[in-house]
Order: sequence, then structure tokens, then C-alpha cells
Amino acid sequence: MLAMLLSIIRLARPQQWLKNGILLAPLIFAGEMTDIDKLLTALAATALFCLFSSVIYMFNDFVDYEKDRLHPAKKNRPIASGAISRTTAVFVMIIILAAAFILSAMVGSAFLVISMVFVAINLLYTIWFKNVVIVDAMSVAISFVIRAYAGALAIDVAASKWLLINTLLLALFLAFGKRRHELVFLEEDATAHRKILIKYSPYLLDQLIGVVTASVVVMYMLYSFSTEVSLKLGTENLFLTIPFVVYGIFRYLYLIHKEEKGGSPTKVLISDWPILATVVLWLITAIIILYVV
Repeated sequence: MLAMLLSIIRLARPQQWLKNGILLAPLIFAGEMTDIDKLLTALAATALFCLFSSVIYMFNDFVDYEKDRLHPAKKNRPIASGAISRTTAVFVMIIILAAAFILSAMVGSAFLVISMVFVAINLLYTIWFKNVVIVDAMSVAISFVIRAYAGALAIDVAASKWLLINTLLLALFLAFGKRRHELVFLEEDATAHRKILIKYSPYLLDQLIGVVTASVVVMYMLYSFSTEVSLKLGTENLFLTIPFVVYGIFRYLYLIHKEEKGGSPTKVLISDWPILATVVLWLITAIIILYVV
């Protein structure tokens, strides 16, 4: 029983829940972080998206278990390794998804709808979008945008277009970086693991990453210096966070090209202390600027 429970936890991939932290961005940048009710609602919404994300990961492993067996690391996943049956996985998915939708309705009808959209987009990604070149990366990026939008809906604040655009570009940057890592790291086994990789090449991905990198940096700078944003947030000092963003992007590029990392952005965030320190310092600086200075 304990072994089964541990396998279910592994199947849920709690280490990937960090991605749902983007739901808290609207709370922070709308200046509502000190509102206890909205803070608790935002945390609840984030927790629910962790559940939705886990269902998506389970479904992905359910569909791709044969391909995962060809991957040097993914072959150890519960379904691929045989630690948990596909029937059990389906049962767990249904229970978690039903509970999460019921709780989402308690947050609000708009939040429930966006939650359904999030699940639908990600299911379509697993079934279809991941096999369409460029669309595969864009659908991953859009799922992050949906997370950010859901965070705004949960606490009933306007979703900043700047936040949504920056989220889209950053997610594209990470998605293309992940594709490059898989293509280079797996070499001849790359297309067996992920069929869409046959449509990519390191050169093409380097070009795409180059375009998105410049876009992320420029868009964040425009956001930081925007008069509209300054008036809305009540500060003109957000530009002080730019060095952290630039360094973080460049550090990630270094890891992709020189250290052959980038297969899992979450793993990089946890394991690479310069990246982790940069994200923490960026967040602390932004909070000080918005709430203290």
C-alpha cells in the first residue's frame, strides 16, 4: 500500500508544481498581497492548479508510457516502469480531476471555466499539439499564460497585458530551450522519445531561442519603464529589477549551450544556485519596490 501511494505521488510530479507559482504574480503585481482574503484565495487557486497539473502529467505518462521507456530518465516513471498500472492511473486521474473542478467552482465560476480551458489545452497538447512543429512550444507557453490569467480571475483583478505577454515570451524561451536539450542530449534516440523533434534542428532552435531571448529582455524593459505601469503600480523604480531578468536569461542560455542542461526548467531552478538566487532576489526586489519603498 505504501509503495502504491509513493508511486502515485511520483506520478503526480509534485516537483513540477513550482510552475504554478505564476498564479501568484497577479496578486503581487496588482498590489493586493497584503489583502489576506485575496492572498488565501490566490494560494488556494495555485493549489488547485497543482492538482490540475498533476492530472495532466498523469495523462501524459498514460499516453506516452511506451516512448518513456526509451528515455534514459523517464523510463523510471511509475507507469513506464510498471510500478503502477494504467488502470489505477486512470482511476486516480478521475478522482483528482473531479475534486479539483468541484473546489474550483467554490473559487468562482470564471475560475472554473479557465480551469477547464487549462485542462483542455493540455489534453489537446498531449494528444495532438505536441506533434505539430512550433505549435507544440506555443501550446506549452499558452498554458502558462492561462495560469497567469487564472490567478487574476481568482482574486478578481484585471489581468495585465504586460504580465500575459511577458509570461508568453518567457515560456516560449523555456520551451524552445527544452526542445534543444532533448535534441542534443538524446541524439539518435531523440525522435523516438519525442516525434516532433525530427522537425527541429539545433540550428533552427538556436534561431528561435535567439528571437525569443531578445523579445523577453526588450518586452520586460518596456514594461519596467512604461508610464502606464508606473501610474498603476505607484512607482517608477521597477526598472531596478531588470538586471536580475537579464542575468537570469543569460545564465539559462549558458546552461543550455555549455552545460547541456535545460531539459527541465524546474530542475534547473532548484539545482542551479545562481538561477535560484536570481529569481529570489528579483522577487524580493519587486516586493520591496511595490510594497515598501
